[in-house]
Amino acid sequence: MSRAVGQIDPRKSEAILDAATDLFGEKGTAATMDEIARRAGVSKQTLYNRFGSKLDIARALAARRSDAVTAPLRSEGDPETVLTAYAYALLEKIVHGEAGASLRGLAMVSPKAPDIAGAIYDSGPGESLRRLSAWLADQNRRGLLRVPDPDLAAEMFSGMALGHSHLRTLLGVKHPDGDRIPERARETARRFIRAFTPD
Repeated sequence: MSRAVGQIDPRKSEAILDAATDLFGEKGTAATMDEIARRAGVSKQTLYNRFGSKLDIARALAARRSDAVTAPLRSEGDPETVLTAYAYALLEKIVHGEAGASLRGLAMVSPKAPDIAGAIYDSGPGESLRRLSAWLADQNRRGLLRVPDPDLAAEMFSGMALGHSHLRTLLGVKHPDGDRIPERARETARRFIRAFTPD
């Protein structure tokens, strides 16, 4: 089936983002738009039609990861089930996903291109925290949890779930409990719920 004039092929956008993930991990900001287009198998025109700059690509990559991690917050379920799924998604991305190269690439980018680092944080981890905070505020309004400061609680939950996983991934150190992600996610959610259950 042919595409209508002006219709965007999402597969090409995904190929661009996948290529950019690899190249940013390998080269940091030294990766060029030409290299991204070649790796993705698209023309430069196609690349620029979708993403006008490396900053736009970085934002899109971070947003894609945030969407995947926060998907459980859009599901129906009791708070413990939702938070277990959220913690699992967060850990899976860091421990078993493509996060190693991405985090190392970001560490290389940050001092040289703080605008890109800031955009990545805001569109990715920052957006995930905002979504978790909004979800926690909703649970508070519904009386399912008692969360007087949803922003603080969102950071607290993320920290509990990840522990040192970010640091281990960044440094390329083995995760000692990498095969226990489901158990760790359940325990994090259970303890968090216990701390924020209404009196």
